[in-house]
Amino acid sequence: MLAGFGTGRMLIAAFGLAALTACAPIVESHGYVPTDADLAEIEPGVDTMDTVEVIAGRPASTSFLDQDGWFYVKSEYRQVGPAARRETARDIVAIFFDEDEVVQAVERLGIEDGEIVALSRRVTDAPTAGIGFFQQLFGNIGNFNPGQFLSE
Repeated sequence: MLAGFGTGRMLIAAFGLAALTACAPIVESHGYVPTDADLAEIEPGVDTMDTVEVIAGRPASTSFLDQDGWFYVKSEYRQVGPAARRETARDIVAIFFDEDEVVQAVERLGIEDGEIVALSRRVTDAPTAGIGFFQQLFGNIGNFNPGQFLSE
């Protein structure tokens, strides 16, 4: 034991150190965007989907609207202690093609350029809306006809 440093002080120091390390930020990065050097190689009006795939790779997302487009997305998330995780950076590269699959435009966007948009939201109303658990569990008791199980 350290001279002049009591057990109580050591416990306080240990808990203080644990509290500081527990609140260290957790930073996560998800996704991929091509580098600026890769994007500089892509020439609108010249390059095609095939050449873009060789230069930048195939993206995880493509356009489902009128105009064909490839979207590369990379996001950074940060969480400190028990607080909710939040997005701190977003980098989006959009490459648009014409009907002949020739590059028309290359755009780079950041988190400051937009807002979070749900690309697909599939929601089906439950047929049990407003019915409690026990009503669902016991609701069919007595709602059958034994005659339907007998063959004629």
